[in-house]
Amino acid sequence: MKTYCKDYPRPQFVREEWQNLNGQWSFAFDDGNAGEGAKWYENFPESGRQITVPFTYETKRSGIGDTAHHRNVWYQRSVEVTQEMDGKRMLLHFEGSDFHTLVWINGVYVGDHKGGYARFSFDITKQITAGENMITVKVEDSVSVHQPRGKQRWLEDNFGCWYVQTTGIWKTVWMETVPELSLHSMKVTPELASGSVEIGYELSGGSLEPYAGGADEADGALYVETIVSYEGRTVNVSRKQVFGKHAEDTISLVRPDLEPWGVFCWTPDNPCMYDMEVRLVQGDRVLDRALSYFGMREIRIDKGNILLNGSPLYQRLILDQGYWEESHLTPPDEEALIDDIDKIHALGYNGLRKHMKIEDERFLYWCDVKGMLVWSEMAACYAYSDVAVEEFTREWLEVVKQNYNHPCIITWTPFNESWGVPQIKTDRKQQNFTESIYHLTKSIDSMRPVIVNDGWEHTVSDIITLHDYEEKGEIFYDRYAGNKDLITAAALYHNRSKSAMADGYEYRGQPILISEYGGIAFSGGEEGAWGYGNTVSTEEEFLQRMDKITTAIKKIPYIVGYCYTQVSDVQQEINGLLKADHSYKMDPEKIREINCRQVEPYGV
Repeated sequence: MKTYCKDYPRPQFVREEWQNLNGQWSFAFDDGNAGEGAKWYENFPESGRQITVPFTYETKRSGIGDTAHHRNVWYQRSVEVTQEMDGKRMLLHFEGSDFHTLVWINGVYVGDHKGGYARFSFDITKQITAGENMITVKVEDSVSVHQPRGKQRWLEDNFGCWYVQTTGIWKTVWMETVPELSLHSMKVTPELASGSVEIGYELSGGSLEPYAGGADEADGALYVETIVSYEGRTVNVSRKQVFGKHAEDTISLVRPDLEPWGVFCWTPDNPCMYDMEVRLVQGDRVLDRALSYFGMREIRIDKGNILLNGSPLYQRLILDQGYWEESHLTPPDEEALIDDIDKIHALGYNGLRKHMKIEDERFLYWCDVKGMLVWSEMAACYAYSDVAVEEFTREWLEVVKQNYNHPCIITWTPFNESWGVPQIKTDRKQQNFTESIYHLTKSIDSMRPVIVNDGWEHTVSDIITLHDYEEKGEIFYDRYAGNKDLITAAALYHNRSKSAMADGYEYRGQPILISEYGGIAFSGGEEGAWGYGNTVSTEEEFLQRMDKITTAIKKIPYIVGYCYTQVSDVQQEINGLLKADHSYKMDPEKIREINCRQVEPYGV
């Protein structure tokens, strides 16, 4: 896309003046929580310890590699500011820091943020000066099961499919210079039926008084100007006056001279996208400018099917936890993200379920560009309480709003396997919580399906998803073929231990997917290795078992997709199609053939 700037952290909102702050920072553990009292933000301890941001201290790539839990960690680095801030503001951005982040600039406290997965920013204009400036960051984390933690362990050692925790800064830190009054965000909604795109603009900073006034530019009115193009050809230019700090616009994309059928649609096979340049203008002055992009696509539910742009979509997904051997949740670099997407495509999948993690936004950019479908899933809490409800709800809403514009995201998945809502099957209070999250999500995004409690015990959910790690294809087939009514009537399944619906809820004709299966442990004899079912030790045994269970799913006509567990081995879990270093375990074409082979469904 025209917007692309390598390593730029927010590829849907690109400006020219920015500085990457990743790299070497001073670092200190604060196990006694003495740092604030001792004013480490003024006198940082001279331990000589360094860390490579954005890798957490638990990882080898950080330069530390200590996997023990430390509740409080501190960072500090200097940054040179060479420009005057006259008429400009400086923003400090964190793409991800787990969990409670506090920030000082030159010893002055500027703010804090709670949450491990959503991004956040601070306006530091008043705290910085021309020349050298000191940024100090404290991050408080815990092993609490009442905060969203995803696959991070809360016990001393790894267990099952839970891994070494992530503490502190784990995504890019950067600074950006913006005008006094600037574009803050855009909400972009494709309207395929009308061939138009709806855009909501939000401004930040500055005093609005100089820009208030009449409707024409001579009176000093403020406008947002949007230029939409496709492959370098201008599609439309639109101007909307700003009232307050908001503006809304609907821009037609119908250009028969460019596309006789209406608009260029985004699909996995042909991920067409439009470029967008947005300007904040007053008279002949351009106050601010940002580059973005969007895709025109529609995802909806109809009579037990999931439709993409009006056509049934069969989803061949793979579970992707986004872990790397030496950097854990943090990708080693942008190339590693691209390589993963390319390998997932090479294995014959058209989408992925990003599991228990909100991934680096550059990953979503490359999924947009390469046509990879994404289910976006929140990191779970592991207990139900007022605190958990508050922490989860606040951060989930931040995530939905931040990633709303990505066409690759076709499903929101706030809950998984009753994690954080352990009594959801019968407890009305926990059921109410999941219903509220469903409706809150829909209030922000009416476009996408929302899955409530992926795997089993659904309450309100646009798609019914089932997890089943049955090893034998024939048993898998017999369990589901012809048994749709039994399963959706909340009959027991999955080793007769879980039901599809929570008590008091009925199946209402939603599409059904097997959203976790397989998980075949393919081991070379690693000590402590873990996976689902009996371990296989040869490629032939692995392929035979995978073929039989995948083909069984394809033969069941009412099941409209599947998600295989998983992309890569992660620490003690060895059921990936890739090794822990993300290299192939076998020829990807053999997996691709299983996924892409046409199978005649039962009864057709």
